[in-house]
Amino acid sequence: MPYVDLDGVRTFVAVADCGRFQDAAAELSVTQQAVSKRVAALERALGVRLLTRTPRGARLSIDGEAFLPYARELLRAEQRALAAVRPGARALRVDVVGRRYGPAAVLRGFHTRHPDAELDVVTLADAGTAVEALRAGTVDAAFRAVPAPGSRMPDGTAPGNRPPDGSALRHRPPDGIAAVPAFDEPIQLLTGPRHPLAGARAVTPADLAGHRLWMPGLVAGTESAAYYDAFAAAFGLVIEVSGPDFGAAPLLDTLAESGALATLVGAMTHLVWPPEHGLRRVPLRAPTPVYRHSLLHRAEDRHPVLAALRRYLADTHVPEADVWTPAWTSGTGDAREPA
Repeated sequence: MPYVDLDGVRTFVAVADCGRFQDAAAELSVTQQAVSKRVAALERALGVRLLTRTPRGARLSIDGEAFLPYARELLRAEQRALAAVRPGARALRVDVVGRRYGPAAVLRGFHTRHPDAELDVVTLADAGTAVEALRAGTVDAAFRAVPAPGSRMPDGTAPGNRPPDGSALRHRPPDGIAAVPAFDEPIQLLTGPRHPLAGARAVTPADLAGHRLWMPGLVAGTESAAYYDAFAAAFGLVIEVSGPDFGAAPLLDTLAESGALATLVGAMTHLVWPPEHGLRRVPLRAPTPVYRHSLLHRAEDRHPVLAALRRYLADTHVPEADVWTPAWTSGTGDAREPA
């Protein structure tokens, strides 16, 4: 299949429309010699004569007449292709980890304030997958927990503070990926009505020692698992992850029936249960454990909706007082503006 240069196609269409090589040169702001060379190169590529010079200018050959409508369509396709990737012309694709978690709630808040902003919401498995998607350009941004800038992660001698094994964010966001503070999400205790702590207005993390905390959906190697490993180690807790993960509804059913089991959830995690379950969300205080979310994006990304999202996060992010978060997320993220 011959290679067709779009500049040659554009020049051919200009000559066909103007009727003269000289007028086409003026239309394209090039020399008449350049017009002749482009048309000749296109004819060589196609193996046919498209234009015939006459004393009165240029006229289409039979092959030129056949090719002209397709040439115009090629140029229209070029314009459509360029428009599709023009900044702001397509929806901003954002990874929110899961649709019922805090990042999705924050993104809904952004869309409420900016209803005209087009968003394409996706959920990716883990931080490594998110970073690879950012590098490949298949997503524009991702909410993730990331290490503090410039800090080295503790090694295996301090497993409670160790980030996810194999994470693409082991020491810091990779080159070309910016990470900016998004929001701190407080962690809460979720219990059934018969649990000893169900009636408390608030409890401290240390108060959880000796209670059974069950999180069957916690996947080893993810940033959330690393966070809860660090939380358990810091306050002398045991978090059980045994048993299959059948989803949120069976977990809530089990909590409602149990007087001993409880779980940990983000304050912004969206959960719905029947009224008869009587489940209780109990705030944790002194200190408040927070899950520190950052927004990752390609440093060179100039999508206008991304800029608006960053401004929204900066305007609405109000740090909690007296908080705890793992040492490897104790920084506020790499807030450098893209160059």
